[in-house]
Amino acid sequence: AHNYYPDHLWDDTSKVRLTDNAEGAFGTYAPQRIHEKALEFVQRHRDEPFFLYYPTTIPHAELAVPDSLIAKYHGRFLPEKAYQGVDSGDHFRQGAYASQQECHAAFAAMVTLLDDQVGELVRMIDELGLGENTLIFFTSDNGPHLEGGADPDYFDSNGPFRGYKRDVTEGGIRVPMIARWTGTIQPGGESDVALAFWDVWPTIQDLNNTPTSGDGISFLPSITGAGTQAEHEYLYWEFHEMKGRVAIREGNWKLIRYDLTAATPGPWSLYDLSQDPGERNNVANDHPDVVKRLEQKIRDVRTESEVFPLSTAQILTD
Repeated sequence: AHNYYPDHLWDDTSKVRLTDNAEGAFGTYAPQRIHEKALEFVQRHRDEPFFLYYPTTIPHAELAVPDSLIAKYHGRFLPEKAYQGVDSGDHFRQGAYASQQECHAAFAAMVTLLDDQVGELVRMIDELGLGENTLIFFTSDNGPHLEGGADPDYFDSNGPFRGYKRDVTEGGIRVPMIARWTGTIQPGGESDVALAFWDVWPTIQDLNNTPTSGDGISFLPSITGAGTQAEHEYLYWEFHEMKGRVAIREGNWKLIRYDLTAATPGPWSLYDLSQDPGERNNVANDHPDVVKRLEQKIRDVRTESEVFPLSTAQILTD
């Protein structure tokens, strides 16, 4: 996702060389190759049950798209933004992002390509007569990012929510999910149940009438309209980089703390998401009992990680 013209991709355990991308050439656009493999997979397994995990890498940094895709957006999103990256040398395509003189146009082209590719996949499923037997989820892993020339404020990418990727405010962690299942899911429906990625697997298990496992809950009732939807007692997030930050949500209450490893850690902030989804009004001083309860919840439920060091003592220090 950080380099769209790599010298290789992985097909399961097989390394596939992209020789036309050697020495900095712009030959094979990786997202297109990944998409083609997804279509091939569906064709190959059309006559049997299948599970396809399709982690498309667009839109993302770096903002690189073929000239044929960006052309129709030249001059459409003004004022343009330019990004000076690394276009040669030891770090070229080795962790650094390439330059992009039209960041807005490139991002728009990426979103358009994503839309086209998802549409092509859905059309194939319908044309193969698989629509009524195929449940499709479309979602994202986090909020909008800032790297590589991205400009989420220009596109209002996080809508009413505050923060970006790596934040534990809603703009960093709250993303939509779209579900499609012809004949089972009614178009246009909505659910405001708070869910997480670890709920997908229990939902699939529930769909197949197998015992659910792990920390997640099945959200099959939310998408089918049948049965009673369970809800999480709480959801917890922490991020050890950028001086550390944590958040815990219980119902509509959400407690947040930033700068955990700084000389002076940040204060606790409390928000009522039912009234303030943009997290603009800190009500911690008005509800000290809620702050205390959620602090204790963090103390009771979290497990310290050796890989991502952030201790309970650091999180809960006065």
